[in-house]
Amino acid sequence: MGTQEKVLEQFDTATKEKENNEIVVYNDDINTFDHVIETLIYACEHTAEQAEQCALLVHYKGKCTVKTGGYEDLKPRCSILLEAGISAEIV
Repeated sequence: MGTQEKVLEQFDTATKEKENNEIVVYNDDINTFDHVIETLIYACEHTAEQAEQCALLVHYKGKCTVKTGGYEDLKPRCSILLEAGISAEIV
């Protein structure tokens, strides 16, 4: 295998590893910290500490990636967030 093939193989491997999607939650003026935290614990299987940190980031930064993974895993999780009134999307 030549150098060019090795570089292409490494590129292909890195690209495949980055094919994860993300659930991004956005700030709003409606939901309480407790509601967002409880929903993140339920929908994304966060610990209480993770959920609290994400809620703070959403509040102060305007958005936060709360879960990364394959689309099929994220889709039902994002639906739970949306049904709970939390502004979220898969990117």
